[in-house]
Amino acid sequence: MSDQNISKDKGSDVFQLFKSMVGIGLICAALIAFVFQTTQPRIKKLKAAALEEAVFQVIPGMVQKKTYLLDEKGNIQIAKEGVTAGELIYAGYDKDGNLLGLAIQASGMGFADVIKVIYGYRPSTQKIIGFKVLDSKETPGLGDKIEKDENFLANFKALDVALAADGKTLQNEIKAVKQGQKKHEWEIDGITGATISSRAIGAIFKESTQKWMPTIVVHSNIFSNDTTLTHGH
Repeated sequence: MSDQNISKDKGSDVFQLFKSMVGIGLICAALIAFVFQTTQPRIKKLKAAALEEAVFQVIPGMVQKKTYLLDEKGNIQIAKEGVTAGELIYAGYDKDGNLLGLAIQASGMGFADVIKVIYGYRPSTQKIIGFKVLDSKETPGLGDKIEKDENFLANFKALDVALAADGKTLQNEIKAVKQGQKKHEWEIDGITGATISSRAIGAIFKESTQKWMPTIVVHSNIFSNDTTLTHGH
């Protein structure tokens, strides 16, 4: 067989291999798209259920809920039914319709990736009353202690976020300190071995509370009870 024929055969084999790879690639892409489209509704449903559960966890004792939206002008209004996008805040009430607290989502960069949290705030005492990590990729055994460490979680049972006399800033800025060095109610006692992650939580709370606390006070009347409450757990 001549060199020319051998070259043609090799070229044909390469082309056939290329077509096979392209075909396999298209099939894989189609399968991925199919799986994505079929699983997205379930993923969204599970995330919504997890968020719902988290709201009830960070506001102890609540049995009813109402959802509000922070609009582009900085005003808080009742969210339309089914709304899931935008900056939402959840009001929790007891069985008699008394406001127990507000659940607020916040996020910030951790050691590995963005950390998403939700926390409960009680306007009557101006304190954080609950905290839960919604999404985190922090290092297992170290950074993920922000989700499990009981001493760290205890920081958020009565974290002081009282406003200053002007009603526009916090009286004391939230900050994370080294483990065992907490002296004030507005400090977050950190975790040894997970310094970056615990400081990240401190930074998230600092930014979120500076934004939300004054806004909530200005619109405090809107959180009064009405007939649109949603019953939960």
